[in-house]
Amino acid sequence: MKGAVAIAALAATTSASPYFSKRQANEAACKRLPLVDSKALQDSIKPEALLKGAQALQDFAYAHPERNRLFGGAGHNDTVNYLVEELEALDGYYKVEKQEWHSLAQVNGTASLLINGTDYNPNVMEYSPSGNVTAPIVVVNNLGCNSSDYPSTVRGNIALISRGTCEFGLKSVLAGQAGAAGAIVYNNAAGSLNGTLGPPRPQGPYIPTVFIAGENGTALRTALTGGASLIGDLDTWSLIENRTTYNVLATSNCGALNTTLMLGAHTDSVAEGPGINDDGSGTIGILEVAKQLAKYKVNNAVRFGFWSGEEAGLLGSTYYVNNLSPAELANVRAYLNFDMIASPNYIYAIYDGDGSSFNLTGPPGSAEIEEFFEKWFAGAGQNFTATEFSGRSDYQAFIDNGIPAGGTFTGAEEIKTPEDAGKFGGTAGIATDPNYHQAGDTVDNLNRTAFELNAKAIAAAVAEYATTFDGLPPKSLQKRRVSLWEKARRRVPKKGMKGSL
Repeated sequence: MKGAVAIAALAATTSASPYFSKRQANEAACKRLPLVDSKALQDSIKPEALLKGAQALQDFAYAHPERNRLFGGAGHNDTVNYLVEELEALDGYYKVEKQEWHSLAQVNGTASLLINGTDYNPNVMEYSPSGNVTAPIVVVNNLGCNSSDYPSTVRGNIALISRGTCEFGLKSVLAGQAGAAGAIVYNNAAGSLNGTLGPPRPQGPYIPTVFIAGENGTALRTALTGGASLIGDLDTWSLIENRTTYNVLATSNCGALNTTLMLGAHTDSVAEGPGINDDGSGTIGILEVAKQLAKYKVNNAVRFGFWSGEEAGLLGSTYYVNNLSPAELANVRAYLNFDMIASPNYIYAIYDGDGSSFNLTGPPGSAEIEEFFEKWFAGAGQNFTATEFSGRSDYQAFIDNGIPAGGTFTGAEEIKTPEDAGKFGGTAGIATDPNYHQAGDTVDNLNRTAFELNAKAIAAAVAEYATTFDGLPPKSLQKRRVSLWEKARRRVPKKGMKGSL
């Protein structure tokens, strides 16, 4: 595919049956159940069930030539159907819905970059158009986040841009507006990463864009500013398709709807592999809690959100929140997110709701959710640490709308420090998940201990907030609609998933 891709049209269709009469009947049955008990719910989480679910997801991926669960693909569609079947088998405890939406997906992509004959081993940026450019390389000033950073000499040439501050997609758009024929973004730290430009944005089209390691980009910049002449041969190929996909929503038929607890995990993988830790672990973790919760009644309704399109830029969760009415949004009392909970070289990280570690706070109530998880891990005799709560996973759309959020995380490609190795075991100096976004993210990649412990933490939080929100302050909603291209700003890769910054 050559050239820029068009903006995807999004539309929703929710498969739903007449609800309230069915809810009343199911609520009557639910009320005959015992009230959810935290210890009993936690004890019902079994490692065998978690691994069985993870194996099912891997089987869905491997049943098709792509061997992944990329959103809208065959492996992901099998995942969606499996979730619906598992949830609908729980004797009417949940109202189960498939929320349909549409977007572009990069199915495959490759890149090559030779500079004066040397191979720089680039990664193609997700959503980059296809193209071939042979031209001089020109340094972009500052971080390439403003049109004034692009010198006139970039026209017809290849822009060399540092990572930092703004989204990769904006850098590609601005380079194109300045007349550049291609763009090379280099890391602002050692090593490379798999980055995304995000779905097409209204500011303009992308140009062929690749990512290279920080040490290579810095050396190129030094050579160019010293007067060297460098000719690049940049070649990108991307297969980008319009795809239909689904969020899966399961809402308990008992409990007050105006004080609903939501929790979620994403169901899609990157194209490179089956995504069993990222985020099959979160998907199966919350699914198993949903199945065990069906044995109990709850005071507050519980809704499980299984999000599609996270790896392309938090698309599914954003679509869901953007299509809630003000009244529906006001009913969501809190949101819990679980994205990668079984990393092989794990840490036990809790989202920093109070901002004490990273100076980025969540909406009121997020600090109390963080404290709940801290007390739970301490009670389980486990150390814990904080993870930055800057909206780099599916909680972002909820935070944007004033909904308190929290959750746990066990690490992606960040390097484990000696301090963390002392707290959690494992190996310092290597990634918390060495198979992050790779074909090796399989069932064998999962740490069973971390998987079980985090799933029990999910159960404890559900038991707590399905019973009472007395520990949380009053909620103050400030609804702000967030477009999908903005949502593709994504996470710094330190926190997992494909980075866009």
